[in-house]
Amino acid sequence: MRSIKQPGAPVGERIQSVEARGRAFSFTLEAGVPLLEAARRGFAAEGFAGGVLSFRDGALGPFAYVMPALSKTGANAAFYSDTFRPDGVTRLRLGSMTLGERDGAPFFHCHGLWTEQGNRASGGHILPEEAIVAEPFEVGAFGVDGALFLAEPDAETNFKLFGPVVSAARGARTTSRAFALRLRPNQDFAGCLEEFCRTHGIARAKIHGGVGSTIGARFTHGGVTEPFATELAVTSGTIAPSRSGDLEAELDVALIDYAGGIAEGRLIRGDNPVLMTMELVLEALA
Repeated sequence: MRSIKQPGAPVGERIQSVEARGRAFSFTLEAGVPLLEAARRGFAAEGFAGGVLSFRDGALGPFAYVMPALSKTGANAAFYSDTFRPDGVTRLRLGSMTLGERDGAPFFHCHGLWTEQGNRASGGHILPEEAIVAEPFEVGAFGVDGALFLAEPDAETNFKLFGPVVSAARGARTTSRAFALRLRPNQDFAGCLEEFCRTHGIARAKIHGGVGSTIGARFTHGGVTEPFATELAVTSGTIAPSRSGDLEAELDVALIDYAGGIAEGRLIRGDNPVLMTMELVLEALA
């Protein structure tokens, strides 16, 4: 399996996880409000401090983002591009967000694809400080109670990354057993989730959110992303028994690579290792 050497030594715990309770819901982001604050308000209205969300359309402006890029200093295995600030309104096509906390304040990690003014297709990593909701749009969310995604320094990658930590339950209405997860580098995305479910007695699960990066990508439709640094959003994900009875993860994703290539499709199981991180919430259905 492909692997990328990270600047720090790998830690023993390859899947960070916190068990919590959760619930799926939807809400509308308010126009004229920073995307971070609009998302925070939506979760808070349902009694949650954070969680994950996904969108299938939307509009931002002003708007700023970065793309994956090669590291110029060698301090990281890959890095970010310079900041892009498209003119006018940018039309979101799809994406996923993790809403948590950094430096004592709300923060998000969000990847997506969009169309900029002039019909230019692009994507990447949305900057929380410079994204304003241009028009109201609906998002699908999953709130977690008893866990929080907290940004902390990660010695292995030399980045400050979201990882789940235990947090005080707020008493939000919940419906499901849920796990806040972070997958560490150089392990297969699908294989991690399948093994996690086997270990925790989960026979069927649904993925909510899903923000991270893979070392390139290999798709079931035959597509291949060769550039190793990507920004990826999960668009749909399940773990369920196959005909043979073994657990299999079906992971549909969208990504942009450091060369500007855009790809979408279902990942091949066993051939799509994590580059830096992968954050998501896994809802246990059985």
